Amino acid sequence: MKENAKSGVDLDNLKTGGFIKERGKDLFTVRLRVPGGKLDVVRMRKIAEVAEKYGVESVHLSVRQSLELTHVNYRNFDGLVRDLEAQGQKVASCGARVRVPTACGGCAYNPNGLMDTQASAQEVDQILFGTATGHHKLKISFSGCPIDCFKSYMNDVGFQGVAYPALDLPACISCGLCAKSCHEGAIVMGEDNKPVFNADKCIYCGDCIKACPTEAWTAEKKGYLVRIGGKGGHNPILGTVFALFLPSERVVEFIDEVLSWYKAIGAGQGRTRVGTLIMEQGADSLLEHLRGKFADFVPQSAIPPQVLNTQVGKYAVR
Repeated sequence: MKENAKSGVDLDNLKTGGFIKERGKDLFTVRLRVPGGKLDVVRMRKIAEVAEKYGVESVHLSVRQSLELTHVNYRNFDGLVRDLEAQGQKVASCGARVRVPTACGGCAYNPNGLMDTQASAQEVDQILFGTATGHHKLKISFSGCPIDCFKSYMNDVGFQGVAYPALDLPACISCGLCAKSCHEGAIVMGEDNKPVFNADKCIYCGDCIKACPTEAWTAEKKGYLVRIGGKGGHNPILGTVFALFLPSERVVEFIDEVLSWYKAIGAGQGRTRVGTLIMEQGADSLLEHLRGKFADFVPQSAIPPQVLNTQVGKYAVR
């Protein structure tokens, strides 16, 4: 254990538990667990009451949808955590663990949503939150549609809702709304004034389905497109596609398989993220592992995660 000589606090243990040392002496930021960013008004009010009790003057909203109570003295940890848990609010985690999943509103209220991302985030949090990876953090996100607000490509495992359209030609009234809604050019109106679908251009956004007034367009398949290997930091990496049309009921199982590969391949390599390991081992290594249980959803091939050239150091400062 690594102990702070001034405060006597085990900093490694605190970081694992969501307590982050600040610049100020004996002060910490306490990160709260808010999966999917969903926080009911009653609990929000209770958190504010507890925060005020312990002298917290402000809350930081993190990029991962967490509430962070700032400038908390370590002497108040026990009471703060006890009072928060009494109101149904738990502390998040840091370190080499599965982090709190982020999510958009999904199909609960977002008109673009194709998948219930909130339900997926809550399930993953309940079952996998805090699971030790053995190597580094594992960040998970859920976006309900190809707008991808929660940046599946910037997470270790990112889920994006997709739908594959199918046309019931007799039900089509030739209004052309599907073609107008398709900005990828996957649907054009043919010589007979009926839609012509080009599957190679389709990004599975489902806009044609939403636009159709007669429900001639329906979702033949619906599920998650899964990107793996993304991260930010000093050297950003963009995750790439390793599964398509994954059913929501198999999300936890899928993440568990990624974790299984990650733990085995990363053994002895220290603080290494999933994307780095895929680039070192090759995409086929992870694909073959996933095919054991997900053959119906894993593609035949995949490109490895892509390093993002930030141009840092490429130009001399003058």
